[in-house]
Amino acid sequence: MDYDVVVAGASVSGLLCAREIAKRGNSVLIVEEDSEIGTPEHCGGMISISALEELGIVPNRVTLDNQIESAEIFSPSGKSFVINSELQKVAVINRRSFDKQIARQAQRNGADIRVKTSVKKIIGDKIITTDGDFKCKIIVDGRGVSSLIHRDRNGILHSAQFEVYADWIESGKVEVYFDAEMYPGFFCWIIPIGSGHGKVGVAARAINAASALEKFLLKKGRHFIVRKIFAPIWIKGPINNFVTKNIVTIGDAAGQTKPTTAGGIYSCGVGGILAGRAISQFLESKDDSDLGNYQNNWQKKFGKEFNSMLLARKLLERLDNKAIDSIFDSVTPKIIEDISRSESFDFHTDAVIKLLGAKSSIKVAQTILGSELRKLFALVERN
Repeated sequence: MDYDVVVAGASVSGLLCAREIAKRGNSVLIVEEDSEIGTPEHCGGMISISALEELGIVPNRVTLDNQIESAEIFSPSGKSFVINSELQKVAVINRRSFDKQIARQAQRNGADIRVKTSVKKIIGDKIITTDGDFKCKIIVDGRGVSSLIHRDRNGILHSAQFEVYADWIESGKVEVYFDAEMYPGFFCWIIPIGSGHGKVGVAARAINAASALEKFLLKKGRHFIVRKIFAPIWIKGPINNFVTKNIVTIGDAAGQTKPTTAGGIYSCGVGGILAGRAISQFLESKDDSDLGNYQNNWQKKFGKEFNSMLLARKLLERLDNKAIDSIFDSVTPKIIEDISRSESFDFHTDAVIKLLGAKSSIKVAQTILGSELRKLFALVERN
């Protein structure tokens, strides 16, 4: 069967892309290698309510697991500070239900969906799958980080996330643990699904993520694990070209996840929407420049923020535990109050700058990063 567009991967970006294409009257097929949309749940599932609205999704009671009121950030020596996040209106969503909700939107607009269908090969305008061959005008690659492994392995970190029941998980409070020796280049996190129930995860460079997470859990105390998920994450920013001939790359596969946290429901979702609209314009006009609008529009929205986050990531990669503790020592109540007053969860470089804005933090960061830090401050000032 022929389609205008075949989308490989029923990710958030893939489903939103298909929704936009289908509702403009074009034929679109989504092929997903897993047997169920929304599984496995690779990410923590945090996103602001305003971002959900921008993506055109109103979460229902099944989709919305929890709402976040605060975040406690820990240093290697155990120092911490708490940020009030109520103004940011951050939700924890159930990815199984959330992805299915978007799939229903796409299907209602006319998209076809096939699960347990893997892409074997792409030859010109033909996509060969385990469930048959399809001809199309545009192929959308939304297959996630697996599409990036051959590009740059240095941009990939290994992560482990366990769904856990434990009395020490507080409903409404996210916890983040920095330790350059235990979790080099990244951190450990606790995201509450409810009281005594949450997602606990670790990502880092050159470690066994599962082993590191098990050590963390043992240290935290009594718990039991009901699910284990292991997945690579991408932290090196967007790829150079989102469009190559008749192949359009979106979401994780396009490197649209945040370099600081690897979160990407919003930035990848917007990528899918912008790609779907650009593809629809191209199908009508046959003008290649319409496809190029996708990357241009995504960069206009996220480019400066992602450049700032990449510089912040360079700093994080070079900090040792002594430097991290020095930064924590410099965090004042005024800085915490300023960050808590921010209403932006999805664009968070300003929060990083406020943490580095204290005098002792600047000294630490300048010693380690020098010119890159000056670029980071300059980028934020221009935003």
